[in-house]
Amino acid sequence: MTIKGLNHFTVLTDDLETTRRFYTEVLGLSEGYRPPFGFPGAWFYCNDQPVLHVIAAGQHSAHRAGVIDHMAFTAIDLEAWKTKLERHGIAYELRRQPGTGVWQMFFFDPNGAKVELDFSTEA
Repeated sequence: MTIKGLNHFTVLTDDLETTRRFYTEVLGLSEGYRPPFGFPGAWFYCNDQPVLHVIAAGQHSAHRAGVIDHMAFTAIDLEAWKTKLERHGIAYELRRQPGTGVWQMFFFDPNGAKVELDFSTEA
């Protein structure tokens, strides 16, 4: 069971088009495939890797601390991670990403920051 690397980060926005222009025109990321999540957003790629997910959030929650929503890491051994988090008393949520089948595990760090672990369908 190990962390293999940073997967992506997510930014919430009230203005998807301005955000899209910034990340493509200013930073030089390319917009690419995004699974059909059922809410507006965009994925931006660097070297064929989707490193930034943008969600058109509309009205943001009063509890949100900033524009960064969560951090995500690529991980292996989903069952071992379940056991480890349960052993530490950490509640988590599992989701299956539409269109790709990737398992996503969400939980919070002690400071309230949301963490996501992504597990390949081959794992």
